[in-house]
Order: sequence, then structure tokens, then C-alpha cells
Amino acid sequence: MHRSIYTAVGLAVALTGAGCSFLQPQGLQAASEASGADSIKSIEFSGTGRWYQFGQAPNPDLSWPPFDVKNFTADINYDTASARVQITRSQVVEPGRLRPAPVEQKVDQYVSGGTAWNVAAAGNAAPAPTAQPTAVEERLAEIWASPQGFLKAAQANSAVSKAVESGTEVSFSIADKYRYVGTINANNQVERVQTWIDNPVLGDTLVETQYTDYKDFGGIQFPAHIVRSQGGYPVLDINVSAVKANPAVDIAVPQQVAKAPAVVVTPNKLADGVYYLTGGSHHSVAIDQRDHIVLVEAPQNEERSQAVIAKLKEIIPNKPIKYLVNTHAHFDHSGGLRTFVDEGAAIVTLQPNQTYYEKVWAAPHTINPDRLAKSLKPARFESFTGKHVLSDGKRNIEIHSIAGSGHNDAFVLVYLPNEKILVEADAYTPPAANAPTPAKPNPYSVNLYQNIQKLKLDVGQIAALHGPRVVTLADLRTAIGQPKAVK
Repeated sequence: MHRSIYTAVGLAVALTGAGCSFLQPQGLQAASEASGADSIKSIEFSGTGRWYQFGQAPNPDLSWPPFDVKNFTADINYDTASARVQITRSQVVEPGRLRPAPVEQKVDQYVSGGTAWNVAAAGNAAPAPTAQPTAVEERLAEIWASPQGFLKAAQANSAVSKAVESGTEVSFSIADKYRYVGTINANNQVERVQTWIDNPVLGDTLVETQYTDYKDFGGIQFPAHIVRSQGGYPVLDINVSAVKANPAVDIAVPQQVAKAPAVVVTPNKLADGVYYLTGGSHHSVAIDQRDHIVLVEAPQNEERSQAVIAKLKEIIPNKPIKYLVNTHAHFDHSGGLRTFVDEGAAIVTLQPNQTYYEKVWAAPHTINPDRLAKSLKPARFESFTGKHVLSDGKRNIEIHSIAGSGHNDAFVLVYLPNEKILVEADAYTPPAANAPTPAKPNPYSVNLYQNIQKLKLDVGQIAALHGPRVVTLADLRTAIGQPKAVK
């Protein structure tokens, strides 16, 4: 389950009771008056620009990949600490990188107090809410980092202010845990807000939002340009075109997501000593070696990793997890790695990923300390380039670099030659059985097949680390429009 966060109830109480409990700094008071923060209970702003996919850099040294945003609309209710963000976006294909043809995506994200969820259209069926417990901190931070939200939270949390060269610096903490630092310029405008939230890969992660080009939007002073960065790179760059004060923003938590979903790990036997560990959106594969376990992939976060470790103790008892094979550095596939470092496993990954992990894991993890932050165990790596083999003298586990993929530049597949099992993530996600074949093949899947052919792998089963089922090489061929082998 997700760890404690600052809830709507706690901040709402502070907002109703703190207004006269201390002498407001002059800069903060003037900014509140200029922005109308005291009278604005809710706000809506919309615009166009760019959104960037946090944690999905195609190379450990690159920034988050960009998406063009045709519409961005945020509705915030400050009294209930709730928000809805709607985005219409399409991915930008970077020069020299082969990606699937961009399609328009409609994103509908919510948060209310301690609950976050998304709503996605489900064909002709009613929209289906999906719990997003790990997004709570980030989405609440966006509420209290907005100009009016920052000023309200500052008043409610005994903010301290001091004069700086650019104006007034205002700082405070929410729930003695989440720190905010903002700058108010000489025109009584919030021009920058910094806060820190937890991330399972980066630890205490700076989220910085800059506000410029303030304008009068129907009597509301609001920035016409918003740039937000997270983890050192932009995640949002929006030109605001419309702002509304006090719109109706009534966000009820759907019953389906009122309780965060339990982490479930379901073992499925693929061959003797080979287990496909499913139970969510991301999977792992466990391989029972003579005197140890090799686990392929530690996705998402520590909660998932701890559930996988507990399940392994049931199905393969009395053996240590000696190796954790990591396919690539995208955060949804590396968020649980630190837990296995603490467990004593060596991380097997491509060399560029080792360099990256050593760098980012040195950052503090004080907001929500994980097991490794408490134990301070040193990470052990077994990194490589090209090909690497793990063996217990009886079963070989081959790890091959996936060459030329547009998805990621430090990317591997795992192959068990005796069992003819291929394990891969993101290169090919099998659809549900009987789903229609895509009109255009995914270039990541085409590239995977080309790598299989080049490496001369005899593949019987493909255990994809996303998707609803185990498939065969014939399924991959069909998906890319190649029913026969590519010559």
C-alpha cells in the first residue's frame, strides 16, 4: 500500500484555522491579495504546449521524451485538496529514433486527498476508473505548487519569509514532511515553487515550477507560461490561454478506487524451475537454479518487490536471490531494484545502467525511506555489454543486448536455451487473445524479431513482462505482419 501522504482533511483544517494564528509576512500577504487567493476556492486553467514522460528517458543520459499537447486543462478545488487534469497529447518522435507512429492520447487524471486515479474510456462501456496510489504525492504537490495553492498553503502552515535578491522567499512544510520553497517577485507574483516528493528510483525528488508572463484573465492574475521540471528535466511546458475563478469542481472518489488495490503476485509455471510472476500490470520471471534464484525484473516499487520476495520464499524456499536481471532503466521497470540490493542480490544490467543507478541511488531517500536507505548496504553489480551468461552448471541463462531499438538504448532480453523461453519487456506486449492485428506493426516488436533472428534464438514461448498471456514466436510474427521468417 502507498505510504502516508498529506491528506485533504489535514490541510483543510489548517486552512480554516490558521488565517489569524500568526502575523503574515508582508510579501506573502500582498501576494495573496494580488492573486485573490483568499477568495478563490477553486480554479481552472487551460492551454497548450508540451508534456514530457517522466522516468521514460530512452537513454540514461537523456531527458524525458516529449509529447505535443493540444489541450491541457486543470481543475483544482483547494478546499478539498482535489484536482482533475485532462490532457490531449501525441508523442514527438525525436530525430534519429524509430518509434510507433504518434496517435492522439486522451488522459484523465484525478486526485482527492489520499486517493489518486485515472479514468480511461473503455470502448462502448462506461469509463473505468483505475487506482493510481503511487501518484498521490505528485498530484497533491501540483495543487499546492500552483500560485494560489502555494499562497494558501503558506498561510496555513506558518510560512517563514525572508528577503532575497529577486523578492521574497517563502518556505514552509506540510505535515512536517513535505517542504515547499517559493519566490514572490517585486510585483507580488509567485514566480517559482520548489517542493520534494518521493520516487522509488530517485529518492527525494525536486519538483520545480516556474511561472512567468502574468496576465489578467478576467480579473484573475495568473501566469501565461508554466514550466515544471522533475528529476532535473522538464515534465510540463504550457502556454495558458484561459483561467476561471471558482468553477464548480466537485470530485468524488469512485467506490472502485476508494481502497488502494492489494499487491498480488501469482506464480505460473512455464517449465521446471521457471515461474512467470504476474498479478498486476508488470511481471517478473523467477528461475530456480541449483543453489540460488535468478529473478528477471523488479518493476514499479518496493511494495511490489517485497510481495515478490515473499512469494519466492513460498515457491522456492530456502534459496537466496543471487541475481536480479534488469531489462532497462525506465522507472516502471527499475523502481523495485533497491529492495533487491538490500536483499543481497547482485544487479545484472548493461553497463550504462550501472553508471546511472550508482549516480541516482546516492541521492537521499528521507521522505519515505526504503529498506536500502535504512540498511545502507552497498550495491553490487554484474554489468556487461553485448552478451552475458549466468549458469549453475546445469542451466544457462543468456542475457543479450537488444540492438537498435528505438525504445531504449540500454535494453536487454533474457533467453533460456534449454527451455526455449524468451523474456522481454516493452519490445512486444501481446494483446488479448483474438484481438485484431494492428494495421501497422510496432517498430519495437519488429526490432525484437530482428534481434531474435540475428542471435539465432530458438524461441518456443515468449514471457512478456507486460500483457495478459504467454505467447509464441508465431504470435510475434503475426503482430509484425511476418508470418514467415524474415530473411
